[in-house]
Amino acid sequence: MGNILVKIKRFLSNKNTVTILCVLGGILVLYIGYNWRVSSATEPVRIPYAKNTLSSRQVITSDDIGYMEVASSVVSKMRNVIRNSGQLVGQEVTYGNVIQENSFFFQGDVEDPSTNQGTSALLSNIEDGYTLVYLDVNLHTTFGNAIYPGNYIDLWFEGTDENRRFIYGKFIQSIRVLDVTDEDGNSVFETGAESRTPAQLLFAVPDELKSLLEKAKLVGELVPVPRNKSYSENPGATEVSSSYLENFVLAQSVVVPDEGTSSGNNNNNSNNNNNGNTNNDNTSNNNNNNDVTEEE
Repeated sequence: MGNILVKIKRFLSNKNTVTILCVLGGILVLYIGYNWRVSSATEPVRIPYAKNTLSSRQVITSDDIGYMEVASSVVSKMRNVIRNSGQLVGQEVTYGNVIQENSFFFQGDVEDPSTNQGTSALLSNIEDGYTLVYLDVNLHTTFGNAIYPGNYIDLWFEGTDENRRFIYGKFIQSIRVLDVTDEDGNSVFETGAESRTPAQLLFAVPDELKSLLEKAKLVGELVPVPRNKSYSENPGATEVSSSYLENFVLAQSVVVPDEGTSSGNNNNNSNNNNNGNTNNDNTSNNNNNNDVTEEE
């Protein structure tokens, strides 16, 4: 037994032996750590998805829900995805929204039936700093009713310049459609509804774009252009995409002054005039006093 211990001590006291053991230990640690990270990143997570297209206000049942195993690393990058079907069964698809077949469910896609009150609720949820805008459309300009609530689209401008040359280009990008309504204001995609023809697109834009869009509708024509699914799932900022078109529209219109500012200026001018009249009166009084003194 003693000889064995002596041999072990001699073996461990050898520098080359210690170096080899450390290298092997390090490789083992790296191998175990790498396998753990790979397995944790690729471990499947069960996520519910829509087995068929779900329309506005449709009550979701267990028959509407399927399940898909997705790598946890992918799920971690999906914003606001709903992972538990218990949050779905018995809920309604949010008014004005359509959940496409084979799509995952996200926060905001569903709502409790007691609070899913239609257009009034839709408008009340517009973010601060945004204003509602509508655009007249028809079956043709919506590409055969292919623009759905929740989609992100672009607006293109169509018109002619002062030399009657044709103008057509992308004007505003990444606008989220809030609803598609018929001529009576009813949602075209509301579940259980009869066939309805689109008449208006409703969307919200930053306050500073509201005036620009309304002017553009008077100067020319705004054409909605749908984009693909990825464009809606990864939306960019709603903003002007062509400074040329923006300047063209603004050049055809005037800036309406703020009435408060105008009124203020008028009041200031009135005050200045009154002050001038007062000074004139004072001067007149002084002259009269001088006349009285001379007469005396």
